[in-house]
Parts: sequence; C-alpha cells; structure tokens
Amino acid sequence: MTTNRMDEQKEAVTPVQTQDGTCPARALREAPTQDSVVLDREDPEFLANAPAIYAELRALGPVVRCPFGRGISDGVNPEGSRARESGRVPGRDRLFVSRYDDAVSVLLSDRYASDMRSVMTPEQRARLEATMPEEFRPLAHSLLMLDPPDHTRLRKLVQPNFTARAMELLRPRIQRLVNDLLDTIERKAAERGEAVSERRMDLIESFAYPLPVTVISDMLGIPAEDREQVHGWAELLLRADRKDAMRDDRIRASLRAFSQYLDGLFERKRRAPAEDMISQMLHVQEDGDTLSHREMVSMVFILFFAGHVTTVNLIGNGVFALLTHPEQHARFLADPTGLAKGLVEETLRYWGPVDYISTPRIALEEMELGGTRIPKGENLSVGLSSANRDPARFANPEVFDITRPDAHRNIAFGKGIHVCIGAPLARLEGQIAFESLFQRFPKLRLAVPAEEMRWGSVANLRGFTRIPVLF
Repeated sequence: MTTNRMDEQKEAVTPVQTQDGTCPARALREAPTQDSVVLDREDPEFLANAPAIYAELRALGPVVRCPFGRGISDGVNPEGSRARESGRVPGRDRLFVSRYDDAVSVLLSDRYASDMRSVMTPEQRARLEATMPEEFRPLAHSLLMLDPPDHTRLRKLVQPNFTARAMELLRPRIQRLVNDLLDTIERKAAERGEAVSERRMDLIESFAYPLPVTVISDMLGIPAEDREQVHGWAELLLRADRKDAMRDDRIRASLRAFSQYLDGLFERKRRAPAEDMISQMLHVQEDGDTLSHREMVSMVFILFFAGHVTTVNLIGNGVFALLTHPEQHARFLADPTGLAKGLVEETLRYWGPVDYISTPRIALEEMELGGTRIPKGENLSVGLSSANRDPARFANPEVFDITRPDAHRNIAFGKGIHVCIGAPLARLEGQIAFESLFQRFPKLRLAVPAEEMRWGSVANLRGFTRIPVLF
C-alpha cells in the first residue's frame, strides 16, 4: 500500500488553541491520507487482504483518512448533489481509527454522535426526511443510529432480556436446539447413504444459520408457522446490493410486507400476550416510557437482523479458523468443554464478524485523538478488526491462539453505550455450538481446499456464505 501524500502529512501540524483562544496548546498532526486502497466490506478481495492493510494503516497513524466503499446511507442524498461527493457523508472518504486505545476512546466518548442528523441543518434534515423511503425509516431510527437520551430510553426497555441471568436461563433451550440440529444432520447423511467420516454438509446452511435464527425467533415470539416467510423477507434484505437498496422495489416490498406482518402480530400479542420479547415490549413501562409503533417496528427489525447474522459468522469463522490451524484444532479436540469460551473470544478477536463500524461516529466539536486533530463534524469509522490486531494491545496478534489469556479484551462487538446488545447471546450460542459440534463430529474437516474459500457474507460482514465440510 502506498500513500501519495504520506511524507508531507507526517510533518503537517496544526496549533490548537485553548477554549478562550488566547494561549496556543501543543500542535496536533493532521490525519495522513491513504488513498490507494478502498476500504469496502462488500469486496471479497479487500476482506482477504484486510489484516495486512490494517497493519499498514496502524503504522501510518492512529487516525488515517481513507476512501470507503459506498453504503446504504448514500441513497438519502439526491444524485448529483454536493453531499454525494462530500467526505462528510457516510460511505465516502472519512477518518479511520486504526489502533486499540484510540478505538476504545471513541467508542466510550460522548463527544462523538452516531446520529448523522445531529450535525445537520434544519434544511438538511428536511431533505433527509423527504428523500427517505417510508420502508427504510424504522432502520434509520434504530438503536444503531440514535444518541442519548433516545438511545438510553429505548435500550433500557430491552436490555433485561440480555443479562447474564437471562442468558443462563436460555442455555438449556439452546443446547436442545443444537442437539436437534446435529441429530437432523446425522439423519440426513444416513438417508443419503454416506459413510461416517465421509458425510457431507454445508456448515452454514445446516448448522450456523438455523441455530441463531431459531433462537432469536423464539425470543421475539415469532410463531413457528410464520418463520419461513419472515426469514425469506430478512434474507432478501440482508443479501441486497446495499448501494441501490433504497431504489430496489423488491427490497422495499419485503420491508413493507414485514412491517405489515408485524402490525398484525403486535395486535395479536396486545390481546393475548405471551412470554416473549415482543409481548414484553408492547406492555413494558420503565419510568413512564413505552415504545411507539415505529419504535416497536424498528426494535424488532434490529433485534431480528442483528440477533442472528453476527452469530452465523461467529460460528462459521470459528470453525474455519480451527480447521485451518491444526495445532489449535488438536488442542480444542482434547478439551472442547474447557476451551469453548476461549475459541469464541479468539475468533472474535482474530476474525470478528464486523471489520469496521460502517455507521460513522461524528465529532461534535474540534478535538484531539491520538495526537491527531479531529475537525468538528468529521466522520470517523472505528476499525474493530484493526484494533483487535493491534500489537500494542495483543501480543503476536497475527497468531490464532484459543488459549490467549486476554482474548476477551477484544472489541468485536464494540464498547460503550452502543455495544452490541445481543453480544452475550452470541457468545453463549457460540460456546454451545463449538463444544457440541466437535464433540459429536471430531473428524469434521473442510471438504474443499482452504485457499478456495472466499470471504463474503450477508450484510457486509466477515464470513462465508458456504462452508462445505466432511464429518
């Protein structure tokens, strides 16, 4: 990777004044520019080369200006508008936070906003609302895109479902689901007449996908008879070309159908509430707060989508990592119960589902980060995967080691108020899945050469759409 302006930018400094403007403080560097590689999670080639790219970015500086692949947020600005070309909208050039300590600092700070509307003029907000298709508004007003106090109010209404106690209560149900899936896999192989150790399956289709999607459907209270249809809507959205999603009639129709379905489901659960999250969200009050209808739809969207896609990739990436690191594979087979948690945490650190946060943090004021000047209104993308391979935080970070003592310090699920609400659930599902899968099928191995596998998954996450294995 080369940088056209790296040399002069290493020396570029800007004097920063104190609040009263009378006394110059220490000079800060301007963020260097890397303009030879586009950071694009939709590009399998980028995902394959990302660890090396991140290492070069960390060496270049804690904060680096980079070009990013376009994202779904670009669609809110009219074609040909200056906003489309500006670096101050998601999906264009923006600052990339490359190192662990600085990434944590941004994620914990209240001086960065997640809601792009917070730095818009009234005219820009009006244009955003006017151009945003109705079907996308629940996503645009989700937990991911909000700041306090709205974020605080919404999150506290669902947080009790993801406490450590709540997760332990779910453990027996998840274990039964895992056992049932493994039984089904064995039965189908027997029906095909495949010999033991020569049986075949696609790990994603047969195991990594149905487990978390069933768990989150159970938790939300989506009836079993409706799930095939709901999953179909979700898959269409998750596999969409995000650059054109807002103009894709199929995507808009699926979102509209999902919303209409939820209207009916909400009404049924108002009349006859059950022991599920949708019933709870419809009836809960916390300090007088309740969820509006749009907030309900938004919350179900986010919980359903985020509640399974990251776990699919956690399971798939962990199995692939283990099967391509023979020493670690042998170590895990010797003690799957004792090392399941370590496998989860090291997978999250080494090949976490989210390379970087595509919804940028927006600087609410001019400030300093890692000795770099951050202008007010600047967009920053936090490099989770880059931070998780920072040698200043993790020794020998390019080594996959399931006994790494500090692997749990990874920030694969973020940190601070926007930490993934379903992270405890994903970790639990991953532990049970890894332990049970390798105990049942100790001869599990890839059915194709590892070099033939190509990164690329739904929703721009790091993962695989297929993992053919023999067992």
